[in-house]
Amino acid sequence: MKLVFSVAVVGILSWILSVYGNLWHESQRLRKRLQMQGIKGPPPSFLHGNLPDMQRIQSQAKAASTCNSDLSDQFLAHDYTATLFPYFEHWRKQYGLLYTYSTGMKQHLYVNQPDLVREMNQCITLDLGKPTYITNKLAPMLGNGILRANGLSWAQQRKLVAAEFFMDKVKKSIVVHYLHIYAVPAPHKKLSPASSNSKGSATAEVKVDVDLRGFSADVISRVCFGHSYSKGKEVFSKLRSIQKAMSKHGGFLFGLSSFRDKLKHLSSKKQNEIASLEKEIESLIWELVEERKRECSGTSSSEKDLMQLLLEAAMTDQSLGKDFSKRFIVDNCKNIYFAGHETTAVAASWCLMLLALHPEWQTRIRTEVAELCPNGVPDADSVPLLKTVAMVIKEVLRLYPPAAFVSREAYEDIQIGNLNVPKGVCLWTLIPTLHRDPEIWGPDANEFKPERFSEGVSKACRFPHAYVPFGLGTRLCLGKNFAMVQLKVVLALIISKFSFSLSPSYRHSPAYRMIVEPGHGVHILIQEI
Repeated sequence: MKLVFSVAVVGILSWILSVYGNLWHESQRLRKRLQMQGIKGPPPSFLHGNLPDMQRIQSQAKAASTCNSDLSDQFLAHDYTATLFPYFEHWRKQYGLLYTYSTGMKQHLYVNQPDLVREMNQCITLDLGKPTYITNKLAPMLGNGILRANGLSWAQQRKLVAAEFFMDKVKKSIVVHYLHIYAVPAPHKKLSPASSNSKGSATAEVKVDVDLRGFSADVISRVCFGHSYSKGKEVFSKLRSIQKAMSKHGGFLFGLSSFRDKLKHLSSKKQNEIASLEKEIESLIWELVEERKRECSGTSSSEKDLMQLLLEAAMTDQSLGKDFSKRFIVDNCKNIYFAGHETTAVAASWCLMLLALHPEWQTRIRTEVAELCPNGVPDADSVPLLKTVAMVIKEVLRLYPPAAFVSREAYEDIQIGNLNVPKGVCLWTLIPTLHRDPEIWGPDANEFKPERFSEGVSKACRFPHAYVPFGLGTRLCLGKNFAMVQLKVVLALIISKFSFSLSPSYRHSPAYRMIVEPGHGVHILIQEI
């Protein structure tokens, strides 16, 4: 019996070693194919690739930032990629804007050359999609919606979703819902006369990211389901809980946590908690869909909300099947909730942080809104005319894009420019680095200068295709129009009624939690006009 057990153990271990050996051999084969094209990179260690190097560089950067924490507030324009993704910056200085590295058995290609970014932008093949090892991790939060789908499934969903995000539809629906919710978004903390300044105006300190998340969530709920935030806040709360649980571990993107930490994580109740939240979210969403279908029976198409229109579009296509329709609506509702609510609220927070530092741009926006918007309130006709607001938003998205990466995986061998990318290689473009490159933006690349966009993106930099806050190519974010209109309206409403400055309690600490957000929130001192 002992002999049989020993043979079984040896057999299992041999199989494991064989699998790992084959994966390692394949990773090295891909690396050599890239090296033959003149692409360099850090030498990998056996089985672990460059993960030990990444852990070491990350630890060093964390120690350095702790030592210099008292200086962080003085350098609000510093390139935070050196803190959040120091290994990329370390290797960029060694190998340039194109290099290869590996995380265990996965081979990656860092691509920040403007010409190659342009070629990626023009690439329309379905053989280039989201990295599967990342999208698999995101499944509990995004299902198989458009943000993580690939191939034909993505193409089908894009066809159904894209039409509902055309500018005319987005512009009218957002403006109507914003103005239906509030005449103006007031801070959650009332301005107290007791906190008056020398001119007698009431002021208060507000943590704006909290308000903006609630406000953005309310708009998404109304646009999607016609419901107020009270109906949808459970969905948002549970999605936020999943996001925090998934991003809490350092190895989310590249597996930087130790093997022991991974085992601990997998064996903990956290996985059960995520699975439970996933089921609850899906149940809540479908209840809202069914409820809305009953409420709006016989409603004209002009009065229907986004989810109704998407559901009808999915059910109209007979080739997709009934099961696909339900899965499609639930998963894409999760996608729209997360992408449309979280990223827009974070972008608005960064907008207010930078505007608090530059009050002259508050004045310019306030003047523009007063001149172009009826009674100082934006409507569907005046929103496109708010060019100063648009310039500010574009500059904020350049300096602090919520999405840190454009990531792709080659499902087959593909050609990008003069580069042959082997099947299985993942490509990464680091957006903040691209957006702050002096070769692209000039010597003031780290400075807040919205006027650089006065004549649009094409005149703002040497390579317009290097401006990618909403991603690039065929997978450009479908919610781009939605986000831009929403940001224009919320900034116009706030600035027309309030002036504000950065609070002394604000701590500048960008953090990566699937998106780049203010690590400790944005605290401002707000004053009613």
